[in-house]
Amino acid sequence: MTKSKELVFQYKEYESVNELPAEYRELTHKAKEALANSYSPYSEFAVGAAVLLDNNEIVLGSNQENGAYPSGLCAERVALFYAGSKYPGVPVKAMAVTASFKENPIAEPVSPCGACRQVMIETQNIGRKPYTTIMVGKNKVVVVEDAKFLLPFNFSNVKEAIK
Repeated sequence: MTKSKELVFQYKEYESVNELPAEYRELTHKAKEALANSYSPYSEFAVGAAVLLDNNEIVLGSNQENGAYPSGLCAERVALFYAGSKYPGVPVKAMAVTASFKENPIAEPVSPCGACRQVMIETQNIGRKPYTTIMVGKNKVVVVEDAKFLLPFNFSNVKEAIK
């Protein structure tokens, strides 16, 4: 028997980071600061991420490219892996991501790649609670309240799936 299902989620869209709650505004500013540490000489596409933890620590990450192209790492994973290493077991409250191209802010919000989305979900599963993702562009800001909405058919709960 075939079943048709619908997947729906809501997100918020803002015209400016100034419309965000103060805690998220600060996080977006930190993500912009992280752009300065991007190593992106090949693509000239710098990405900065800032992760707010439940203990109120903020961890930054920036993309790190490499001449052996697939050896680089995205800003989101740099920040999440560092947070997990420095503050093991501390859940994430929110993550902000922004980008620039040739040192100019991009117009539309940057969206994490599939690999980053998978890591975001795994991090959320470790913390046992959803966290907010804030994607920042020059023209608008998109806020998603649960990372699982960014990758609905994710590779999670593998242990449960093989039982």
